[in-house]
Amino acid sequence: MKIALLCGGPSLERGISLNSARSVADHLGGDGIEIVPIYFDHKKRAYHVSPSQLYSNTPSDFDFKLKKTAKYLSKTALSKILKTVDLAFPVMHGQFGEDGTIQRFLGRLQVPYVGSGVEACKRCFDKFEANEFIKSKGFYTLPSAVLKIHTNDHKEILEAFFEKHKVKRAVVKPATGGSSIGVFSVKSAEEALEKVRVLFSKRMDTRVVLEPFCDGTEFTVIILQNRFGMPVAVMPTEIETDYEGNQIFDYRKKYLPTRQVTYHCPPRFDNSTIEKIQVQAEQLFTVLGMRDFARFDGWLLPDGKIWFSDFNPISGMEQNSFLFQQAARVGLSHRDLLRFIVGNAAERNGLKFPEARANKKRQKKVNVLFGGSTSERQVSLMSGTNAWLKLRRSEKYSPKPFLLDMEENVWEVPYALTLNHTVEEVQANLENAEDDEMRLKWLEAKVKMRLALPDEAFTEKFFVPKKMSLEEFIAESRFVFIGLHGGVGENGTLQGMLKRAGVKFNGSGEKASEICMDKYVTGEKLKGMESEGIFVAPKKSIALYEFPADLEKFWQECISELGSKTLIVKPQDEGCSSGIVRLRSAKDLEKYLKLSRKGAPSIPMGTFEGQKSIIEMPLDPIARVILERFIEVDAICVKGDRLKWKKKDGWIEVTVGLLSDKDGGAIRALSPSLTVAEGSVLSVEEKFQGGTGINITPPSEDIVAPAVLKRVKVSIEKVADRLGLAGYARVDAFMNVDNGDIIVIEVNTAPALTPSTVLFHQALAEKPPIYPLSLLEKLIENKGY
Repeated sequence: MKIALLCGGPSLERGISLNSARSVADHLGGDGIEIVPIYFDHKKRAYHVSPSQLYSNTPSDFDFKLKKTAKYLSKTALSKILKTVDLAFPVMHGQFGEDGTIQRFLGRLQVPYVGSGVEACKRCFDKFEANEFIKSKGFYTLPSAVLKIHTNDHKEILEAFFEKHKVKRAVVKPATGGSSIGVFSVKSAEEALEKVRVLFSKRMDTRVVLEPFCDGTEFTVIILQNRFGMPVAVMPTEIETDYEGNQIFDYRKKYLPTRQVTYHCPPRFDNSTIEKIQVQAEQLFTVLGMRDFARFDGWLLPDGKIWFSDFNPISGMEQNSFLFQQAARVGLSHRDLLRFIVGNAAERNGLKFPEARANKKRQKKVNVLFGGSTSERQVSLMSGTNAWLKLRRSEKYSPKPFLLDMEENVWEVPYALTLNHTVEEVQANLENAEDDEMRLKWLEAKVKMRLALPDEAFTEKFFVPKKMSLEEFIAESRFVFIGLHGGVGENGTLQGMLKRAGVKFNGSGEKASEICMDKYVTGEKLKGMESEGIFVAPKKSIALYEFPADLEKFWQECISELGSKTLIVKPQDEGCSSGIVRLRSAKDLEKYLKLSRKGAPSIPMGTFEGQKSIIEMPLDPIARVILERFIEVDAICVKGDRLKWKKKDGWIEVTVGLLSDKDGGAIRALSPSLTVAEGSVLSVEEKFQGGTGINITPPSEDIVAPAVLKRVKVSIEKVADRLGLAGYARVDAFMNVDNGDIIVIEVNTAPALTPSTVLFHQALAEKPPIYPLSLLEKLIENKGY
């Protein structure tokens, strides 16, 4: 069966669409199913892209080079290619994907597709109209008002709404936007008017909805349609977040792992409330005329009433999305769920769906370890679960997921619990698993029965999690795939323990890991390579207690010594994005030291000039920091489908993966990626989280000549040799586009393997391309296992 995977689109949530497409390709492809990726750019132009482009971080990684790397499809060519497939699967969020437009186009071509039809999508997409519609059908709703871009009555409508409904806090949002972007919480009609003007000035919509802020508990629930056409609501997820300070459950909280929000799946509601949510969601699915699957967002009010506030015909399908998380609670894997949804759509259209092949028996066991207690533990969770899920498709290895918790215990994790968004959530669910399972067993059994699937279709049976010490975990392992970042997983501690126990593992050994974890020691080790064009930025190591009382004098001495008007400050022995800030003055330094000394878990956005996102801080008290010269890079940005470069001194920031082809073999550099930061310093999200940040692999020849790039790769290999790296690694550096000189920033011996990390981009840029599963297998094979 050929399935056209339709992704991208003009919506601001197009990055999430790319993440969804990647998950579908990973878990649905194969077993007689051929995925045909079709990408729509921000102007709705269609391109037949290669599967490798789905692993990009954001559409901006490749939008500007689509004409070279993909096949443009005119309307006629698009129609022609769509008529060659058996089924289309739109995974576009927001405008064009969920408003009925693409569905109408497919309908005219008589191409069967997955998901709700034109009328249902139109009914759900406009938030004001959807609220009015469900109210007309007898469902509970909150009052709402709509403002139109070309009318002059905005102030009057807002003031009347606040007065009539005695509103103390309200929500302003685009009527037809996605569920997360452009949503504001306001406390007055004046503030609401300001936000309405922002939305209209940015042309985010031509209609804006106003509604009271809901005083209750937020939840989201997935609805699946079984083979008899009956809707079945799965296990809801409760959303716990801080609504003080005018905050809301926004894009960052929904899609980026953070401790600012906690998801509870199962929810902490009593069973009768869960059942009430499920029943109403199923009724609404039918009333709205939806098909196949959907996600509804809603609120449980203090008086027990339920308000459904948002209806999404195409739920986000990131690897740990609500869709997969909730389905896993009843025993469905990613692959099981996608085959269920697409299989039912095929059956509805009279198409024969290919049967799933049973996995061949795999002999070699691999224990994947992730989590930990460092500030990069959430990245580790993404890395580890991604490696584990991809290795499940391997014919060589049989992976099992294990969590290193905040107290350094190790847990064998059931499938469903790996999909929580934070280490803290996973740990809490592991500790409460037995009680939750007893409480919810009958509800889960009911969902399974109503899905009308045979018992063998639920391949991921739940088990009571097993807890053990790190030493016990090592004793029962043959190969440990280290997905930890920072702390014991990257400073040589775990590597030393594994080596002494005779257990094989991925990545560099104890000594190289210990050197690279300490940024100051790494710099010292690389000194003396200047004649080869390899430099380190001038830096100063200092303990927190050593800072003098006169910070102004100290600051002036530092900028003179390090040769820079502004400095970078970073913890000496933490991960690659934790606690890194650009300082512009002694006052900034004082501010940073105060935050460090009081053990702040994070630095709020905007605390420092140019700080565009929250900066996670180390969990353990910072003992020493490094102050180093700030390297000014050329201004590079992507605007639509154009790459803009304004040259300053010819320095750009790159990240370069390293890979050994065999056990003990030479380590070689992959193609560098040009990294583009939104602020002064790359955030952890920009580095590792799909849908954020820009990584261009390889850098455009308009910026870096091939000969210069070749020299950089040779230099990076020399760095690896000097540090004794093995297996694989990642080097972050500044490079000069004119002569290929590099300034090494840091070296990661256990680089992130999140779904869209640059290591995958770079492996895919090889000739022939190395696909993610093959790369992961290579990381195990090159350690002789």
